[in-house]
Amino acid sequence: MNILALNCGSTSIKYKLFDTENNFRLISSGIAEHIGETHSLLRQQVTGHNEITVTASFPEHCSAARELLGIVINDPSSPIQSYDQIDAVGHKILNGGEKLKAPVKIDSNIMETIRQAGKFSPIHCRPNIVCVEESRQIIPNAKHIAVFDTALHHSLPPKAFLYGLPIEYYEKYRVRKYGFGGINHEYVANKAAEQMDRRLEDIKLITCHLGRSCSITAFQNGESIDTSSGLTPLEGLITGSRCGDMDPSVILHLLEARHLYATEIDDLLNRNCGLKGLCGKSDMRQVLELVEKSDLHAKTALDAFIYRIQKYIGSFIAALNGLDAIVFTGGIGENSPVIRSRIMENFCYMSAIIDHMKNENNEAVFSADESKIRMMNIPANEELIIANLTHEIAAKAKIKA
Repeated sequence: MNILALNCGSTSIKYKLFDTENNFRLISSGIAEHIGETHSLLRQQVTGHNEITVTASFPEHCSAARELLGIVINDPSSPIQSYDQIDAVGHKILNGGEKLKAPVKIDSNIMETIRQAGKFSPIHCRPNIVCVEESRQIIPNAKHIAVFDTALHHSLPPKAFLYGLPIEYYEKYRVRKYGFGGINHEYVANKAAEQMDRRLEDIKLITCHLGRSCSITAFQNGESIDTSSGLTPLEGLITGSRCGDMDPSVILHLLEARHLYATEIDDLLNRNCGLKGLCGKSDMRQVLELVEKSDLHAKTALDAFIYRIQKYIGSFIAALNGLDAIVFTGGIGENSPVIRSRIMENFCYMSAIIDHMKNENNEAVFSADESKIRMMNIPANEELIIANLTHEIAAKAKIKA
C-alpha cells in the first residue's frame, strides 16, 4: 500500500509518500513553503535522488496544494507515476473538537464536523479544509483519512481544560483548551519511553516541541494531563510569529486605540508577533545570528522565548509532582544546543545536569550520567505517524470491503 501523508500548516504544506509493504520506506517527500508571501518555494526529493527546488508564487493554499500534489507523480525519477498508485491519503487536521478523538475516514459528515471545530481558529484550520478538498478532487480513488492534532489532549481533566469563564460558555459554545501538536508529542513520548526501556505509563515526562509552532505537554500515567496551547495555538509559548500568553485586555486596548478589526487583530497576533514582533525576525537561526552581533532587540526576544518555556516547564513539574525525563523536538528543539542548554540551566535545583559535549553533538540523550532527569533530543516525524495511523484505518476499511 502506498500512503501519502499531508501535513498542512498556516504557511506551508508538507508531504511524504510511503511504501507500507517495505517497512514504510520513504518514496519521496516535498514541501510548499511561504504560502501567502511574495516569494514561495517548492521543494521535492525522491529517495536516492537530488532535491529539486523551484521558486513559485502561492497566494493561497489551493494553488500550493495543486502544485505540490502535481510533483508527487510528475517527477520522472519517482516510481509513482499515477494517482491511482496512491491507495490512501492521511491528512493532519488541527482540531477535531470534542467529537473526533481518533483517526477516521473522511466523508461529508466528518468534513462538516471538522468545519465546525475549525471555527475557533480559521487562520489555522481553513488551510486544512482546503488541502483535504483539493486532494480529494485530485486523488478521488484513494481513501482519505483524518488524523487529529487535538486527539492526544482529550485526556485533559476539566481543571486543566476549563477557562475561568461562566460555565455556560463551555456548555453551550465549547470554549475550552483543546491543545495542539498532539501527533508529535505522542510520538516522541513513546520514543522516550522506548529509549528509557520503561513503560510510558510509569514515567513523569515533559515534551517540548520547539519549531515554527511551539508547545509543551506534560505526561502522567501515559496520558497528556496538560499542555501549553489552548482554544487555539495562540495560547502558550512565544513562537516565531505568535504572541503566546498575554492579558486579554491587550486586545480590548487594540480595538479602541488602533481601531483594528477582529480579522486584523487575528492576523497581528498570529503572523506579526512573537520573535518577529520583538526583533523583526521569525527564524530562530536569524535571531541567534543577531544575538551574536549584540543586537539588543534580538537578545530580548531570545530571553523572552526561553523564559516562557522555563515557566511552563516549571509549572508542569508542579502539576506532575516531579519529573523523570524531558524531551526536546521540532526544528529548534532538535538542532539548537544553545537553546536546550539555556532552558535547562534553570533546573539545576532538580539535579538536571547536561553533558555539554553530547548536547553540542545533538545526541539522543544529552544528560550527564549523574543527572536525576533524563534529557533527550528526539527528531519529529509527524508524517510517519500520520502514515501509520492512516494505514491502520485504510487496512480495516479494505478488509470490510
